Amino acid sequence: MHAMGPSVPALAVCGWKGSGKTTLLEKVIPVLRRRGWKVGAVKNDAHGLEIDRPGKDSDRLFRAGADVLLEGPGEAARRSHREEAIPLIDRWAEFPSDYDLILVEGHKSTLLPKVWLAGQDAAPPPPEISNLLAVLPWDGDRFISFVSLLDEWIAERWRERPVYGGILVGGKSERMGAPKQLMEWQGKPVLERISEAMEFHTGRVVLLGSGTVPRTCSHLARLPDPPGIEGPMAGLIGAMRWAPGAAWVFASCDLPLLRGEAIAWLVEQRRPGRWAILPSVVEKRVEPLFALYEPQTRFLLEQMASRGRFAPRRLSEHRSVLSPRPPANLIDSWKNVNSQD
Repeated sequence: MHAMGPSVPALAVCGWKGSGKTTLLEKVIPVLRRRGWKVGAVKNDAHGLEIDRPGKDSDRLFRAGADVLLEGPGEAARRSHREEAIPLIDRWAEFPSDYDLILVEGHKSTLLPKVWLAGQDAAPPPPEISNLLAVLPWDGDRFISFVSLLDEWIAERWRERPVYGGILVGGKSERMGAPKQLMEWQGKPVLERISEAMEFHTGRVVLLGSGTVPRTCSHLARLPDPPGIEGPMAGLIGAMRWAPGAAWVFASCDLPLLRGEAIAWLVEQRRPGRWAILPSVVEKRVEPLFALYEPQTRFLLEQMASRGRFAPRRLSEHRSVLSPRPPANLIDSWKNVNSQD
């Protein structure tokens, strides 16, 4: 796996007891949810957890020694045994990647970025606290100040996420009679044209699949398709497993008119809360094979593949996936080669 930090931004809200940490988060989280964001929260309780009543079947199973997954209408919880203390940073990593933001209440000793809430006595934060972004006074409008700070902070985290390029070369191209990526367009292999545009607009380019490539593209890294996954979905999931903290611009190898400006347009659509940009190039139809995917979509793709659903376009049904219409002057970049004419 390609080394990279956590893909979900996390921010700690700290303060002395009674400073209003829970009250603030209780007001902020519904606002973020109305935006369509998926928000996780981490809280430590020194007095122990009470998520089940003694005597219930699930409690009996837990006390017998099993970890228990509790599910009910519209909610689920996991109750696990902890034989040793686990650092907060490791518990944060237990959240799936399909979150836009993790809010941590307390834990002032962690390395996470922090906002400090002053109490009524205006006692300052401890001198040893690190990575402090702001101190919000007791008598100010902390809700407005926090949301404003959060918006600026998370937008910066989104921009810092690297954007990689993945070119799908796993198809057999039986309709074409020859590999599509080796076909020439205006004196140059199609794959070479695509890779040049990708290399200019993304941080790194990799080939996805085992298809033959021209000598001019032999310098590019190649990732094999993971077993058990069919079609282009295999390349998408393989890339996102390899670099789970990156955003990806994926493109099929049969786009001879793909231009760098179209890649730049995809990247410009990125915003917090947007998990993918699957352009709508034909009425009521999206194009998933020249599109942008944030790390959050990996969880969705893995779910689809586990159920035998291998059509990436189905992602467009998710509320956090956008399907804007590309500008008219760039629409040709999404045209596939269907003949050797």
